Amino acid sequence: MDDIQTVKQQIKAMIVANLMLSSPAEAIGDDQPLFGPDSLGLDSVDALQLVVALDRDFGLKIPDPDAAGQVLRSVNTMVAAVRQNGHGPPATDAAT
Repeated sequence: MDDIQTVKQQIKAMIVANLMLSSPAEAIGDDQPLFGPDSLGLDSVDALQLVVALDRDFGLKIPDPDAAGQVLRSVNTMVAAVRQNGHGPPATDAAT
């Protein structure tokens, strides 16, 4: 579904922008782990930045570290949390 693809692209762009990653958003796999072995290599400071960015950009409140651990596993888990909580992609004028 195009809406899901849009949210995925926006979350990947949010990750790259907020964490100042050197790799492009397109290089992040939808199911690629964000933390731990064979992951994107993020740490706890990055997790906090992502929690803040998800709240700011998508209105998604993550109440505690356990919830953050579930939501921040991959791009797909972040998309699922955004959609489950009824939050769509932020309004942008960027073409997909």
